[in-house]
Order: sequence, then C-alpha cells, then structure tokens
Amino acid sequence: MKKIYFIRHAKAKKFCANESDFERVVSKKGKKDIKLISQYLKNLDINADIVLSSCALRAQQTTTEMLNILNTDCFVLYLEELYKNKTDEILKIIQMQDDSCTDMFVVGHYPYLLEIVNQLSKQQLRDIPTMGVVALKFDIKSWRDTLHQSGVMEFCIYPKMFAS
Repeated sequence: MKKIYFIRHAKAKKFCANESDFERVVSKKGKKDIKLISQYLKNLDINADIVLSSCALRAQQTTTEMLNILNTDCFVLYLEELYKNKTDEILKIIQMQDDSCTDMFVVGHYPYLLEIVNQLSKQQLRDIPTMGVVALKFDIKSWRDTLHQSGVMEFCIYPKMFAS
C-alpha cells in the first residue's frame, strides 16, 4: 500500500511586475493556512517518508513550515520539474522513487497538481485550492505501478473547510 498526499502550495503574495513568479513568497494568509492544514495532518498522524517539492520559493516555504509543524525529518527533494511540467513528467518522477517509501508528499502548483490527481484517480476534482491536500491511496508495492486511475481518494481538504 502506498499513499501520495498532493499539496498545493500556500497562498502567495500578489504578483508584482518587478519580481518573477518563481520568487513569489507565501502571504500572511498563506502562513496561517499552512499552520491550520499542517496541524490537521499532525492530528491525523499523517507524515511522509519523502517529500517531492517544487523549487519555487512559495513551495519551498510551504514545505519547510509544514515539516516543522509535523515535526518530521524526512527526505526532501526540491525539483524544478515540479514547477511547470506536464503530468506525465511528474508521474515519471513519482514512479522513480524508492519503494521503501510508503507515504509521499508532492508539493506543487495549479493546474499541474489537479491534472495529475484527476489522472491518477477515478474521482475527478474541479479545483485544489491553495494549501489544499488530496490524499490518494494505491494498492501497489512499487511506485512504478502508479498508473492512470489506479488511486483511490481518501480525502481532499483545504483551509476554507475549517473556517468558522
């Protein structure tokens, strides 16, 4: 059994003309959302053996803060390929991971995360909001066996679900 938690980075500050999209930082609201969602995952005792994260600054900040809250010291790979890449390339990266890992976080961007979630699961989503987490479970022994519609969605959470 393998699980992938697809995590869209936290809300970033608005795009400014004098900065690149790649260097956008997490906003104040984004920081609150990281704490909220990470605490929820911690309460469920969810953790990862490996984290594959986009190397865009907002994704790195999301990953770092989330892992601090989860109090974990798992292996993290920051990959340019997760910044703007086709779902087939992202799937190849997932399939190349060591089979000793059972739980994986993939931290990335819209629309690529939505596309790969919809490719890997029979359940189709319309959106993954910022700091949204989609958990897919796979009845496989090797990441190489992660195929089209082979995942079962365990949950999809996002910050507005917890708004009071």
